[in-house]
This record gives sequence, C-alpha cells and structure tokens, in this order.
Amino acid sequence: MGGIAYHHISDLYIALFTHFVPCGVWEAVYIIEGLLKNASEVQPGTIHADTQGQSYPVFALAHLLGIDLMPRIRNWKDCLFFRPSRSAVYEHIDALFGEPGRNVINWELIETHFKDLMPVTISVREGTISSTLLLKRLRSGSHKNATYTAFREFGRVIRTVQLLRYLTDAPLRGRVTAATNKVEAFNGFSDWVRFGQRGTVAHNDPVEQEKDVKFTSLLANLVIFHNTLDIADVVRQLQAEGWEIDPLGLAENSPYLTGHINRFGVYSTHEIGITPEDYDTRLDVDFSTLEEERVPPLEAPGGPRPGAWVQAGRGDHPSTPFDHAAALGNSKIPD
Repeated sequence: MGGIAYHHISDLYIALFTHFVPCGVWEAVYIIEGLLKNASEVQPGTIHADTQGQSYPVFALAHLLGIDLMPRIRNWKDCLFFRPSRSAVYEHIDALFGEPGRNVINWELIETHFKDLMPVTISVREGTISSTLLLKRLRSGSHKNATYTAFREFGRVIRTVQLLRYLTDAPLRGRVTAATNKVEAFNGFSDWVRFGQRGTVAHNDPVEQEKDVKFTSLLANLVIFHNTLDIADVVRQLQAEGWEIDPLGLAENSPYLTGHINRFGVYSTHEIGITPEDYDTRLDVDFSTLEEERVPPLEAPGGPRPGAWVQAGRGDHPSTPFDHAAALGNSKIPD
C-alpha cells in the first residue's frame, strides 16, 4: 500500500505531528487531526494550507474549532466569492462575486442547522468523533444531507472572508508563502536525515510505515535541537566579542543545517553513559519586534487558540519563526 509522510511543522521549525497517509486519500481531511492530537506545549491556532486545504467543510470545521485556516491561494480564476445577499453590490470588486444575484449565501440554511453543527464540532474536539472520518464523510456525503450542506454553506462564508483577507493584506500573503516554504525546507531536511534507500519506506505494513515516518521526524527534530544549541552558542560568542545581534537577522537563520553533520556518524561507545551538560535556554536577544509580524486570526466561537499556526498540504514545501505550524508530506512509499 503506497502513501506519504504527512507533517505538521511548527513555525519553530520542528515537526509537531507526523502520520502516514495512504495514497489516493484527500490530504485535506488530515489537516485538523494533527492539531487535535498534538500534546506539545506549542498549540497552533492558525493553519496554513496549500491548495488541497481549500474545502468548504474544512474551513467550516476549522473555524468552529477556533482554528484560523489561512491557505496559500492558487488558481484564482477557479475561486468563488459569495455575496451576503442578492442586493449586495461592491464598487471596485463586484466582478469577483460573479454575475449579480448569483453566488449568494443561504443564511436561512446556516441558521436552521447551526445547532446541528455545534454538537458535531464538540464531539470532534473531545475526540468522540475523528475529524478525519467526519471530513471524509462530508466530502463523499450526499448534497441532500442537511449536515453536509450546512457545513458547506458555512464554509463558503469563512472561505470568502479569508480570500478577501488574502487579497487585501500583502504582508499576510508573504507570511503564508513563508510558512509553506518552511515545510518544503523541512521535507528536504528530513530527506537528508533519512538518506537510506533514498527516502523510500520499504515496508508494506501500515504499522511499520507509520513507525518509519514518525521515527524520521523524531530524528530530524533531534538534529534541529542540536543545531539550535550550536546557533545559540555562536550568538553568545559573538556577543562576548562585542557584536550586536539583530533579532530580525537572527530570525532569518534556519536550524535546517547539514554541512557540519556526519550522517554516517562517529561513534564512541564509552560516551553512552556520560550525562550531557545542562544546556542554556536563555539568549540575550530582544525578539519583541517579531511580535509585530503576527497575523491577527479571524475570530471564531470561543476565541482563537493562542500562539501558533499550521500549514497543511502535500509535497515539498523555509520561513521566519512565529508560533505556527505547517503540514506537508514528501516521503515516498512503494505501492
């Protein structure tokens, strides 16, 4: 059975969550699952997705869970903008919404079935229902199904708002692109770490495939941690020599460094029992200026979850560090 490694990458560069996705499965259904299962201290509140993340039900469920879904937009000619009413006309952007009177939101449908959407959303949040299973059913469900049509209609509202945000906010577009680029960089870095068999998982057992991709992410995270400590040591050394460290310049440095690492290893068995020295977590650099780069999330019921974003999608997708995450897959697994 073929498939890909699907990663949720933090804006702090590490893989928060990785799982095996079988071939032929629509990756968008896995966007939210990784966030809900994430038990780390980094709790993303924004998802950056690629094209595959642009589904009306995904937009709706993410918003109801308090997650700001902000994907990278491609193929603008295929994007539909929905009017709040048939009489709504816009002076400069009306052409985006198609012919007058068309692509109008059915608010009555949303109002009627919103009470049905909330219990489903709560069940997903509490783990009673898998978000992956729900989104699979919503994608394949009949258009006559009331829950599906309500999720789709509410998703049209959220997606239209996000499209307009994306159009009007150039810095936001830059940050979304940077997020997807970061995942591309992680994919290349994890491929470098897992150099055996050219990155191909040799097992057909789904359990072994899942273990393989998770262990690869764990190894990549360990190397990232090692590189981060090395970067911090260099910064302290430069400061001791009288250099002034620019936080914005430092933020441009990625921990996906490989030139100083021997992948084949130099092993000293007598060091196995040596306890490593405590590492210094403090760095005398003022990163408060980076706070200005954060994107205000779209308000959702209960408010947005603090401190992070996530990129979701598939393929090979570097960026500056803000508390976010991203998801993309790239490990090749044989059919």
